[in-house]
Amino acid sequence: MKVAVIHDWLTGIRGGEKVLEQILLLYPEADIFTLICDKSRLTGPIVEHKIQTTFLQLIPGIFGNYRNFLPLFPAAIESFDMKGYDLVISSSHCVAKGIKPVKGARHACYCHTPMRYAWDQFSNYFSPERNGFIKYSLIAGIMPYLRRWDAKTAPRVTAFMANSNTVRDRIKNYYGRESSVVHPPVDTDFYSPGGVKEDFYLMVSALTEYKKVDFAVGLFNRMSGKKLVVIGGGPLLDKIRRMAGPNVSLPGYLSDSEIRRHYRGAKAFIFPGEEDFGITMAESLACGTPVLAFHKGGSRDIVTEGVTGEFYDGTDESFIKTLEKMGEKRYDSKKMRQDSLNFSKEKFRENFGIFIGNMCL
Repeated sequence: MKVAVIHDWLTGIRGGEKVLEQILLLYPEADIFTLICDKSRLTGPIVEHKIQTTFLQLIPGIFGNYRNFLPLFPAAIESFDMKGYDLVISSSHCVAKGIKPVKGARHACYCHTPMRYAWDQFSNYFSPERNGFIKYSLIAGIMPYLRRWDAKTAPRVTAFMANSNTVRDRIKNYYGRESSVVHPPVDTDFYSPGGVKEDFYLMVSALTEYKKVDFAVGLFNRMSGKKLVVIGGGPLLDKIRRMAGPNVSLPGYLSDSEIRRHYRGAKAFIFPGEEDFGITMAESLACGTPVLAFHKGGSRDIVTEGVTGEFYDGTDESFIKTLEKMGEKRYDSKKMRQDSLNFSKEKFRENFGIFIGNMCL
């Protein structure tokens, strides 16, 4: 059986690429098809495969501004020739699921989320303030076309996997299709308990608007007796550094080993935004640290309220009250670790393989 794996773009190693690595372990002879690829920023398990790109790869400076070419993505993904491939697997959060398999081939889509820009998160990525009025108007003008294309291409998929129950609901809402939940893989071998607890709370996040890091920092400014460490970088870094009080530290990007040390030492992990899944929450549990999360999105798949963490309802008052509650409570690190193993790499490969086997019956 000849297998093709379709991935939106390969410009670094993030959550989607870690999913791709595990898929390739299941299908070591698979060929990869992607819009653009920067091999210098990828890992061996990916670059050792045959990788085919689109005409977008030829555009000078594409890696620095590829999102500006969003209107061309549908045509680019449809330009691939899938002749000869019996099984097509798309790892999709943008246009990968719009690939055109040949007649008789099976197409399994692992959907990280339906296209964020076109559906529920347009305002989180584009605004007149961030993009300028002309660019914003052009982007807003093409979104109805992208939504229509995204919905129209859903029948090209034989069966969908969703990375969380939240994404399963979106697939049903936007595509009118059922899906099976297969949670993404977490490196529970690397992220494991150890060390001793220290007197700080932790966030590990890209510093972008929808992550709500500024919301959490603002609240910690009001709780001067509680220390917050925010690991990560992004467009809001300067803004958050300016607003942060003396009890908030922002070390920027840190190594995986340093992140693990912080997971292990934190009193609790803070996750104030809504995410499709939220892999950092699972990493925190794997290290034996409870989570305070917004009661929406993927957090509901990961956190068991009162057992491995707590939820807040989105308001300042709920956040502060719940954080105080967590400070007075002891959580079972063994239970947190046990729950995190439901998201291990081995569990992902097992569930993914079962799904493909059932689809191909």
